[in-house]
Amino acid sequence: MFGRSQKRIALAEEVNAVAAVRGRSLWRDARERFVRNKAAMGCVIVLGLVVLFCAIGPFFAQWNNEDIDWTAMGDVRGLGMPSLESGHYFGVDELGRDLYSRVIQATTTSLLVGLIGAAMALIVGTLYGVVSGYLGGKVDTIMMRIVDILLAIPLTLVIILILVIAGRSFLMLFIALGAVSWLSMARIVRGQTLSLKTREYIEAARAAGVGEFTIMYRHILPNLAGVVIVYASLLVPEMILAESFISFLGLGISEPNTSLGSLIAEGAGTMAYGTIWQLLVPLFFYVTIIITMFFIGDGLRDALDPKDR
Repeated sequence: MFGRSQKRIALAEEVNAVAAVRGRSLWRDARERFVRNKAAMGCVIVLGLVVLFCAIGPFFAQWNNEDIDWTAMGDVRGLGMPSLESGHYFGVDELGRDLYSRVIQATTTSLLVGLIGAAMALIVGTLYGVVSGYLGGKVDTIMMRIVDILLAIPLTLVIILILVIAGRSFLMLFIALGAVSWLSMARIVRGQTLSLKTREYIEAARAAGVGEFTIMYRHILPNLAGVVIVYASLLVPEMILAESFISFLGLGISEPNTSLGSLIAEGAGTMAYGTIWQLLVPLFFYVTIIITMFFIGDGLRDALDPKDR
């Protein structure tokens, strides 16, 4: 009886030990390290609040982003200032449109541009880099020379030309940003693939008769996940910066749609009239998104660093 109880205890301890060993993984360790990073977690909370503001903010708006308040438009006595009574929580712009609603629309647009642009760069750059690095030889040489030629062209000029020729719209903006953002991703993925394809488990899979496509899909891509996620997180603010610069030049999203870059450009033009809030409000959201995304990217980089395992 006593011996049987000891065996059960020993068996339970062995099962717990095996479960503990199986529970330890790279992704679990990375998640724990990321959670311990106070700066990154704080930025996740702040960015979540910005997203929440974009999601529920329209329910509290008393004015549409296209409605014009003729009373407040062009008023020099301060009636266009932020006010709870008038329903213009952030004030109005120079055309009398509610800045609160326009900031919500602009923030949503900038976030979508960053996420979709980064996703396009992630998909195209990863596939291009994996194929180039894994196949090697002449294929790798030709594919990388194409990347080098495209990188030699000023990327901002390419974006401007695409928008001028094809027109200003959401779709063309995403295409323009995606057309130039995948190049650096492809070079990074290609370099990582060159180092991975010489590993022992790749040679073992090839010796076992596994197909080349299966090796790339099941062995190369999963081991690139850490590098790709980190670079993609840092690519989001770069996409927002590029879109804001294009919008600041007046070549971004056309009216009545807007983005944070467009609002900042409009606010900078009205500073002479003393309406500083038209610049400060969109600038606050813009800086908040950029800083939080960079801190989150740094946190992911530190969490997924294999040297810290």
